[in-house]
Amino acid sequence: METPTLTRKDQRREAILAVAKEVFFEEGYQAASMSTIAARLGGSKATLYNYFDSKEALFEAYIRESCGRIAADILDFADDTPVPDALRQLGLGYLDHILSDWAVRTFQVVIAEARRTPELARLFFDSGPRVGHERLARYLKLATERGEVSIHEFEEAAWEFLAVCRTHHMPAILNLVSKPSPPEIAAQVDRAVEMFMARYGVELT
Repeated sequence: METPTLTRKDQRREAILAVAKEVFFEEGYQAASMSTIAARLGGSKATLYNYFDSKEALFEAYIRESCGRIAADILDFADDTPVPDALRQLGLGYLDHILSDWAVRTFQVVIAEARRTPELARLFFDSGPRVGHERLARYLKLATERGEVSIHEFEEAAWEFLAVCRTHHMPAILNLVSKPSPPEIAAQVDRAVEMFMARYGVELT
């Protein structure tokens, strides 16, 4: 299937979001302004406001669309996928995305503003982490019903798996390490899957 061609308006909107992202990264959410974004785009604020009526709306669109694309990518596994395979697929996509430069920098912007603007933190959490967690919890419930795992608290188990995957996340957020290599990411995911199955797995006879 061919990818639909973007209209000129869609292309302009994507260009605005791309420029806004860089301004948010460079200046932080609080210091970023619509004037700066418009100047970087080479247009007027009036044109910018035709697409987004406020800085808040612009940042919200960036978060929702970015997180939506990621969710569609990493959560694309069938409900009947064997548990180790589903966890491995999810874990690899999850780490690849959350340790990417844009994701780390977005997280840093959100954390910096979380106390002053808690609604931004809630938006980010609901659009990204919560979506992945709820999808995994639903999958684990189905896997338990199939007898592949034995889990009583599905939401807690989902958070546990994601937490074990995130070994490198805090150092990355603090700019202490660069993104791990694909083999390092794969090794971390394999450890997380092994630990999860050791706790919740059921031997099938």
